[in-house]
Amino acid sequence: MSIEQRISFITLGVADLARSREFYEALGWKPAHAQGDIVFFQMNGLVLALFPREELAKDAAVPDDGSSFRGVSVSYNVRGIEEVAQVLEHCRKAGAKIVKPAQDTEWGGHSGYFADPDGHLWEVAWNPFLTITEDGNIVLGNG
Repeated sequence: MSIEQRISFITLGVADLARSREFYEALGWKPAHAQGDIVFFQMNGLVLALFPREELAKDAAVPDDGSSFRGVSVSYNVRGIEEVAQVLEHCRKAGAKIVKPAQDTEWGGHSGYFADPDGHLWEVAWNPFLTITEDGNIVLGNG
């Protein structure tokens, strides 16, 4: 048996749901649905969910001690090199902390990192080895 290769949801455990929702809305993103203690943003073929950190830990049956790296980064790819710095600056103005400024990468791209209000790492990257379709979907390779 095999399962289809896809990512359906990225769920971020957040310390303050209202603060996090405001942050993502400040980026210009609009919630598709919000109910109780969860907010959903419809993305290109997947959903970003914001959920209280302690509830996410409980749901996953892991300790919520916050003592180590979360082991997760989420990427936001752009269509041109110059957009990396522009997106990072937009995020900084919305309340993000710039962790790594825009710079050339060893693999031939250009990227930087920001942390959202809960410290979740986001990479903003231009990657010459993929295509972003008109509707924002990623196609690995150049087309």
